Amino acid sequence: MARFDLSEPELASYRPEVAEPDDFDAFWGETLASSRAVDAAIRRVPVDSGLTLVDVDDVVFPGYAGDPISAWLVLPRGADGPLPAVVEFVGYGRGRGLPFERLHWPAAGFAQLIVDTRGQGATWGTGGSTPDPHGAGPAASGYLTRGIEDPAAHYYRRVFADAARAVDAVRTMPEIDPARVAVTGNSQGGAIAIAAAGLSDGLVGALPTAPILSHVRRTVGLTDADPHAEIARYLSVHRGADEQVFRTLSYLDGVNFARRATAPALFGAGLMDTIAPPSGVYAAANHWRGGADVIAYAWNGHEGGEGVHWQRQLAWLRARLDAAGPAAGGRNFRTTITP
Repeated sequence: MARFDLSEPELASYRPEVAEPDDFDAFWGETLASSRAVDAAIRRVPVDSGLTLVDVDDVVFPGYAGDPISAWLVLPRGADGPLPAVVEFVGYGRGRGLPFERLHWPAAGFAQLIVDTRGQGATWGTGGSTPDPHGAGPAASGYLTRGIEDPAAHYYRRVFADAARAVDAVRTMPEIDPARVAVTGNSQGGAIAIAAAGLSDGLVGALPTAPILSHVRRTVGLTDADPHAEIARYLSVHRGADEQVFRTLSYLDGVNFARRATAPALFGAGLMDTIAPPSGVYAAANHWRGGADVIAYAWNGHEGGEGVHWQRQLAWLRARLDAAGPAAGGRNFRTTITP
């Protein structure tokens, strides 16, 4: 398709004003405090993945409200620890899949925690294992309008809290250096990584690519591609609900998390991306508190730089590992490993 968004020079300096609720910090502080107050153990069960160069554990950790969230922990076999770790969040509609599907970080010497997305895993890919036990009011198809009437009931409140708890969880694992943890993801995974970075202190880096849910007020209506089009469809039926809908989404907007993210970041953006329009990506990057670089792919859409971009992520992250601070303690977890 043809380019439809701002030009590259305009994107480089694009730092729009984005609505931020007065109680944003209190809202997320209470959300995380109540979730972290749940006394629940991390469960780890080694699995026979058929792979000989990595070890795989099936992990369940407590997320929002203590709900059990599944993940794969993949470790390079025989590596000396403690290891740097990458927490990866997955794309819209898919689940954590199978542990051998994403081995690039362990092959490069990192521990990797691949986190399931609650209630997803049945749209594409190879499945997920995490239900979402919480209900919501009327919604359009998909996930963006689930609980849209109230930020406290919104689906992504739970998902973003799960993400912060995934960072908490990986930092307690004996194989991991808690001062050298990064977050990453593409599309929905990029939005979740941004939220995790805004809600977690002491990360060594954040690597969001083509994130949805940034500068939502502009993105909805700029593109007719899902998932942002779900919001437009909802508003086409719930006429006059704009104010409430966009107020709820302001608690979830990547720009507002970017303003609080202290770790450095490397973004990836396709300048012909209709799913995560580049102006939304740059809005988050240019507001990033810890400083962010963007690698733009001029002739790509939502696929972005693919393997080429991962090579650049790897080089960028390795360059920052030596600057990681002292180890930090974990948060109220008991880990049980089942032989």
